[in-house]
Amino acid sequence: MDNLAGLMILLFLAITFLQSGYDKFTDFQGNVSWLKEHFAGTFFDGKVELALKTVMVFELIAGLLSIVGMIEMSISGGTTFGKYGAVVSCVTLLMLLFGQRLAKDYDGARTIAIYFITAVLGVYLLQ
Repeated sequence: MDNLAGLMILLFLAITFLQSGYDKFTDFQGNVSWLKEHFAGTFFDGKVELALKTVMVFELIAGLLSIVGMIEMSISGGTTFGKYGAVVSCVTLLMLLFGQRLAKDYDGARTIAIYFITAVLGVYLLQ
């Protein structure tokens, strides 16, 4: 329990990305349908399914690494997997930010920035 803030950030990232990845997996066609409209006329027009699968995989990896990181911290005090989880979370959020900016969804991009600050703080605390 030496790094309680790190544990809380990893729990936040695990909840965020596992829930989001699970939602994308269980309602893939619903997400594709909404995103095709969202990205119509952009670079992702016609590439929505591949982009969604890519983001879903990154989200699930980020969430799983965050959980493994919490376990590692609790057992040995190590931060390797937690740091990887936070870094993959940052990369995932940058992909999402790119998509939101491309779609000119500036409110969505602003929301992602809040999550990104938390993930970067996790990278910093878990060094």
